[in-house]
Amino acid sequence: MEGAGGGIADGGGSSPVNKWANDLWRIYQFYLDKSTPHATYRWIGTLVTVAMYALRVYYVEGFYVVSYGLGIYMLNLLIGFLSPLVDPEIEVTDGPLLPTKGSDEFKPFIRRLPEFKFWHSMTRAFCIAFMMTFFPMFDVPVFWPILLFYWIVLFILTMRRQISHMIKYKYIPFSMGKQVSMLLLLLLNTSVSAINISYPCNYHAHLMFVYFIIPEVW
Repeated sequence: MEGAGGGIADGGGSSPVNKWANDLWRIYQFYLDKSTPHATYRWIGTLVTVAMYALRVYYVEGFYVVSYGLGIYMLNLLIGFLSPLVDPEIEVTDGPLLPTKGSDEFKPFIRRLPEFKFWHSMTRAFCIAFMMTFFPMFDVPVFWPILLFYWIVLFILTMRRQISHMIKYKYIPFSMGKQVSMLLLLLLNTSVSAINISYPCNYHAHLMFVYFIIPEVW
């Protein structure tokens, strides 16, 4: 199983505080490892945590800088979750990350940031942010619509770059089996080619297709 990794070193002092910290970390790691195969329950717990944080921020009407920092961190995690382990722009591979022909060998998508680490980092970040809302020192006065607008712009630009990367190297960030992956790639290539013939200079049409058509297929 894949755990969070790391921990508190055993060597170093034998004081009651260190012993208590080591025991607490082992218990935490034990239950974390046991939760690995239960993805549905893990994400339900995370959604509850997200809802608690959102209600807390809405109730106190503050901590928008904390929320903005949390949003930037979530965006960074999402990029790692959607990116392949080996970036074709940096390292040369033996072909596409997913097959483009029926005779190609099936290559499941391997993420840069695995699902478990993505979930663990996201949940931990929301828990930390939730605890920060109880300390007034983190409630920095700010005009929150500006932060929201800036985050939306960052999200759109980042997703645009990520989707362009997917189209360029012909991969889908989900392992759904060879037949489904081949069908989606064929649909993507055919539709993008058709759009390119009709609108050879309209690059945004390609992005609109991926944004609105592909999620409906998934």
